[in-house]
Amino acid sequence: MKDLKYLAAFSIPVVAFIGVYFQGYFVFLTPIFLFGFLPFLEHLLRLDTANLDDSEVANKSKNKFFDWLLYVNLPLVYGILIYALIIVSTQDLTVYEIIGLILTIGMLLGANGINVAHELGHRQASKERFLGKALLLPSLYMHFYIEHNFGHHLHAATPEDPATARYNQSVYSFWFTSTVRQYINAWRIQKNLLDNYNLTVFSFRNDMLWYLILQMAYLGIVFAFFGILGLVFAVSVAVVGFLLLETVNYIEHYGLLRLKLPSGRYERVKEIHSWNSNHIIGRIVLYELTRHSDHHYKSSKKYQLLDCHEDSPQMPFGYPTSMLFSLFPPLWFKIMNKRVPSEMISA
Repeated sequence: MKDLKYLAAFSIPVVAFIGVYFQGYFVFLTPIFLFGFLPFLEHLLRLDTANLDDSEVANKSKNKFFDWLLYVNLPLVYGILIYALIIVSTQDLTVYEIIGLILTIGMLLGANGINVAHELGHRQASKERFLGKALLLPSLYMHFYIEHNFGHHLHAATPEDPATARYNQSVYSFWFTSTVRQYINAWRIQKNLLDNYNLTVFSFRNDMLWYLILQMAYLGIVFAFFGILGLVFAVSVAVVGFLLLETVNYIEHYGLLRLKLPSGRYERVKEIHSWNSNHIIGRIVLYELTRHSDHHYKSSKKYQLLDCHEDSPQMPFGYPTSMLFSLFPPLWFKIMNKRVPSEMISA
């Protein structure tokens, strides 16, 4: 029964639907829920540092219940997105209602779209990777699959990684550097993969080209059915969605760097190169994303099997609270800078 706790991840689609359905001030229910109610709960509830034993790992690794919890997000995300597009394009909404709906759907795309896509993107089954890419589509961030899997996991906690925030870098600076450099890196990685097979950029095996075509087709369909207002709404929620992802990237690796060895290469990625959080609310709502240290230590692990490592740097708050604090750089630096190991600052 305790595995049913992950149903809490669907609380975000529920509050998003309520906001779209009732409109008015309800359009702000999702941001209030994510960055008001959840941080409050995180403050009240105790940490959970327990790891699974061998028998639990064997059982949970084969239990399809955990996989279906991810799959259900596809119809939920697309259903609520389409519903919001219908509302925005057919009803006479106020400016504040449109802004609220942009935040609501954008946060839905980030939490139950990109976050779930991240988990599915690490799976071996092609059908699961396909679902992950489909969840990246409405955030216009399909290149994330290539850069994250073939770039970030190789270069994490080094200056070469766009998704690793530098010490004393603000989240607003990081939004720009990370989004731009990740897109450029994704094309560079794709070109190298094509070069290995003596293929050109215009090859049918160029996934980056397909991503571009699919995303433009998606926007074209939105424009055809929902007009210019629907198109502007779709682009706006995509921006909110991927900025939510980049805020998560920011807090996951802030200030942590791998040491460079005498050979000129970096030490291998260890559990000390990502921030870990055992705050239970963030863990279950984000499908254990907060146990990020173990994810980098062994990226093939499914979310329900991730462990807590005692030597991982620990965040003082859960992810929702940390994301909120990161939006206030002086406060973030005051809280986090003293926690970054000194040897990593000068690495």
